[in-house]
Amino acid sequence: MADQNRRHLGGVFNEVPELYDRVRPAYPGELFADLVAITGLDERSPVLEVGCGSGQATRPLAALGRPVTAVEPGADMAALARRRLADLPNVDIEISTFEEWDPRGARFDVLVAASSWHWVDPSIGWRKAHDVLNPGGWMALIGNVVVRRPGESEVYAETADLHEHFSPGNSDWGHPPLEDDVRSTDEGWGRVEDPGPLFGPTIVRWYPTVQWLTGDGYADLMRSLSIYRRLDPSIREPLLDAVAERIRTRMNDRVSRRYLTVLRIGRRTPTSASSP
Repeated sequence: MADQNRRHLGGVFNEVPELYDRVRPAYPGELFADLVAITGLDERSPVLEVGCGSGQATRPLAALGRPVTAVEPGADMAALARRRLADLPNVDIEISTFEEWDPRGARFDVLVAASSWHWVDPSIGWRKAHDVLNPGGWMALIGNVVVRRPGESEVYAETADLHEHFSPGNSDWGHPPLEDDVRSTDEGWGRVEDPGPLFGPTIVRWYPTVQWLTGDGYADLMRSLSIYRRLDPSIREPLLDAVAERIRTRMNDRVSRRYLTVLRIGRRTPTSASSP
């Protein structure tokens, strides 16, 4: 993904911060318990979060009692996060892309990126992540992967004709992967570029969750996703209105969106390691 395109798409969430906060699924509590157990975080361990959005991962991180510095490029998103997290004095939110952010000499024990690292330029991001972590520090990527199970009713399968009608030939359209196929990808850093020798072998944990939605709720969730936000509104809105109507009339106005939430953690290698 070209850097300019990455920045543009990464910024589309700033257009709809309240919607994003309302419809995006939360991250399971067990994940954060595992994060602490694996990394050995204690009350004094500073945490850096890259791309905090509206603070959906920031709150459980801060609730652990550790000082959290959260970097968010979207000013409206950051403002919403500050309002949502005003009761947590151990959170500091700074407006910047990670690539341009100045740590001012600060170092951290854990860097967390929840559904955001793919928006960071890997030619800058991995080396900078390595540099802002203390020796022995940890890099943790969190994400929600949409999956399906054989034989289950799945929304895209029921609305593929509508997607093709309103946005024909769009390479983004397609069925979610099977859950078992996703679980088999239990090595490395997933769909982002590999950091080379900057970080050690990954520890991978999976957390299955299900989100239940009405037709209107499903359409709103799609409005928060980059693959729909990049569509012209004259295409996106009729498409999602038609999808909502299909869910109401053919799926009893109740559908599931199945996820595998993934935690990928790797330890920072010594500074003598060369950059990738």
